Amino acid sequence: MSRIEVTDVSKSFKDTQALSHVNLHFEENTIYGLLGRNGAGKSTLLNIINNRLFATGGTVNLDGERLTENTAALSRCFLANESNLYPEGMKVMQALKWSREFYPDFDMDYAQGLCKQFGLPVKKKIKDLSTGYQSIFRNTVALSVNVPFVFLDEPVLGLDACHRDLFYRILIQKYAEHPFTAVIATHLIEEAANLIGQVVIIKNGEIIRNEPLEDLLDSGYCISGPKSQIDAYIEGKEVIGTDTLGGLKTAYVIGSPEHKLPAGTETSRMELQKLFIRLTETS
Repeated sequence: MSRIEVTDVSKSFKDTQALSHVNLHFEENTIYGLLGRNGAGKSTLLNIINNRLFATGGTVNLDGERLTENTAALSRCFLANESNLYPEGMKVMQALKWSREFYPDFDMDYAQGLCKQFGLPVKKKIKDLSTGYQSIFRNTVALSVNVPFVFLDEPVLGLDACHRDLFYRILIQKYAEHPFTAVIATHLIEEAANLIGQVVIIKNGEIIRNEPLEDLLDSGYCISGPKSQIDAYIEGKEVIGTDTLGGLKTAYVIGSPEHKLPAGTETSRMELQKLFIRLTETS
């Protein structure tokens, strides 16, 4: 099985520690959600994996081979982010043709089909596209290169609701027909929850969670009810956060609910977005 291994990777920018001793791996044919607040280190990590930044320490390997300055290994990865690596003035169709030169398995027919579905103007210069259509262009290339590892950094940036829904449906269809590894760094966590199988949460440059989505959601529960009842119930329990509205309170508790609950209370399953917020709150 192919896998990318990130081992003890750190990155600092002058006085800022962007990543601190990050250890994780990406297995083949899995959709990952890389979640973190602004400045948590998501983009830095993706750039290091794809050799666009150099780590201060640590290594990144693909099937035992260093990815750093390794053209053959890097050709099995593709990173789509806000950086435009194409020449100024290049038009969309020209860029697609050049992508085919660099990635032998690039599917031009598939790429042109995506352009039609999204209404991407192929005769327009990339730099002149709106923010949303620049995202669509990058996603089109990413889904057409047909490499084992695709990294998508904020892939729906600037997309309206209809285009976001179309992108998610196309991604799932592509994955179902030709499985690959997709690592999606996004702020739209509620939408991503319908896609991802493995969750990686990064906070202040450190990985704080790395587990299957279902396991993460099953690691705790929400309990709601009168404030006094909830306060008494959660005493001594591992609580990662609470919400209070008037006399009602909701607590987010790690573990399993007790068989007998206080009168007037009810439990519900954790939601990924709420869990993410509570886990990444500044303490």
